[in-house]
Amino acid sequence: MSDLSALFSPITIKNTEIPNRAVLPPMGTGLCEKGGRVNDALLAYVKRQARGGAGFLISEITAVHPTGMVSPKQVGAWDDEFIPGLKQLAGAMKSRDGKAAMQLHHAGRESLYMIKKQMAMGPSAAPSLIYGQAPKEMTKDDINEIVDAFGSAAGRAREAGFDAVEIHGAHGYLLTQFLSAISNHRTDEYGGSFKNRARFVTEVVRAVRKNVGSDFPVVLRISAEEYIKGGYTVKDVIDILPDLKDAGMDVLHASIGTHGSPAGITSAPPAFEVGFNVERARQLKQAAGIPVIAVGRFNDPRPANDVIARGDADFVAFGRQQLCDPDFLQKARENRYEDIRKCIACNQGCIEREMFEGGSVRCAINPETGQELVYPQKPAASPKRVWVVGAGPAGLIAAFEANRLGHSVRLLEKETESGGNILYACKAPHKEIYLDWIQWQAQQVEKAGVKVETNTRVTADMITKEKPDAVILAMGGEKIIPSIPGIDLPHVYDAWQILGETVAPGKNALVVGGGLIGMEAACFLASKGAAVTLVEQMESSPVPRFTSHGYSLHKYLREKQCVLKFGTTVENIGKDAVAVTTGTQAGEMTGFDQVVLAVGMKPRNGLAGGLEKAGIAHTVVGDALQVRRIMEATEEGAGAVWAL
Repeated sequence: MSDLSALFSPITIKNTEIPNRAVLPPMGTGLCEKGGRVNDALLAYVKRQARGGAGFLISEITAVHPTGMVSPKQVGAWDDEFIPGLKQLAGAMKSRDGKAAMQLHHAGRESLYMIKKQMAMGPSAAPSLIYGQAPKEMTKDDINEIVDAFGSAAGRAREAGFDAVEIHGAHGYLLTQFLSAISNHRTDEYGGSFKNRARFVTEVVRAVRKNVGSDFPVVLRISAEEYIKGGYTVKDVIDILPDLKDAGMDVLHASIGTHGSPAGITSAPPAFEVGFNVERARQLKQAAGIPVIAVGRFNDPRPANDVIARGDADFVAFGRQQLCDPDFLQKARENRYEDIRKCIACNQGCIEREMFEGGSVRCAINPETGQELVYPQKPAASPKRVWVVGAGPAGLIAAFEANRLGHSVRLLEKETESGGNILYACKAPHKEIYLDWIQWQAQQVEKAGVKVETNTRVTADMITKEKPDAVILAMGGEKIIPSIPGIDLPHVYDAWQILGETVAPGKNALVVGGGLIGMEAACFLASKGAAVTLVEQMESSPVPRFTSHGYSLHKYLREKQCVLKFGTTVENIGKDAVAVTTGTQAGEMTGFDQVVLAVGMKPRNGLAGGLEKAGIAHTVVGDALQVRRIMEATEEGAGAVWAL
């Protein structure tokens, strides 16, 4: 049994004893009512997270002023009218003996919502690195008003029953904007040197301390390093720690980067190792002499325990891991590490869904998260015989949920093993963790008592003969074969043959298709030593760089000196040359010993028509319905079962 004594040891901050060193950090949910009021959906989510047993829980970003909201569905604390809801929130967070802090937040210029309302403000009228639009430059009166707003909101947090407050000074929001020379061009006492740029942060800490009293813990979350060209460094932060301590800071929450930093480092993708940011936390702890919270893609309590045992930090934050498996700490206590669902750092439900799609929080591999009010807790009133066709992400989740709810489940898969297209998607560099997850999910299904019937190709006649009560069609997507002359030549393959490693990578490969499959195939080929050229008929990459995974793919191809040609269509594949058209210019490309087709997938849903005619109740889910991400597959797979 692993020793987790450091992680599960108590610690006292001011007069508050925190039962263990595991932190549920602040993560936006988009679950509350428009206008910032707490509701049942948010309370259900928070209670579910609290059940996991984290010692210190920090609320999602809570707006201290109406000009600082990132979304109309962000919890508010700028008026006394919010106190009743905040009391409910504090009670939910403390429902399992953990201590609760409310995070105080102002977005500054990093709010498209405020930019559209022409209410965004910042230290200077410097355009947002994310949205490209400039905020209003804050006057001295504005500064004083926002400083007071932080203090007043902190007082409301104490009145509402929170045990502490955390000031959000990280990730490019207003406090970071004052710290950064990129966003702060002021020439008064709030600009110039780093110490002057930190004046606003110090004044906020002092105002918060004044409003909560001397015995109430005050945490400051700060990006230990701006992680952007021309940004501030750990050394800069160390220089201002004495001022922050004198102002009333008790604990430092050492995050990293801004939303404008490269690689999506604030929610680091799998390219970053577990604990990658701990060294910065260690430096700040050593310099400050106060407790420090470390972050860094932790998805296992054992390395976190080591961080605390070594004295590198006093707490470890488990953000996305907590969403992925709210029970992971309890499983660790029971030495059930094999049952822990580990976060794969895909960012699909917890980051992209909220930031880019305006949705509420989800987890791509845990459909319960964000759906606590609809997640069935009890067995189905009328158990059914359920067939699940396909054992990829959607099918495995559907089979697990159907079994959990007491249905009789038959899970059928035409291939020799479970996993679907994840077995190919996991081959790109840094995506090995995807294979770990899909194998874990398959093991959980079998452990629950559902046998996967592999090598079984299902027909409509089979289903009609057995007449199950419900069928969930989760056959996934199938590859698109383009109608390009020459695709039958012996040196032409598809991405699935390459990623499935049934065909060895060539020395000089041309990848046709620049979508996700093409990009991942190109990265895989490059990782095996191939010289890679990728052609895509769209004028720019269909894989956006603003997503963490997209950034990682583009960065990897750039590092491997791969050639990407956009606006280029392959017209014909010959033995020695490939004819292409770029814009209106015809040409040819030569020197390739391998051509790899990767133009995408289409839904595989041929069974649906036969079942419709036979009157068999069925639901099509995941890529069999429409080719998309893991998140849609798992959500639809689970949802189909919940609806039975």
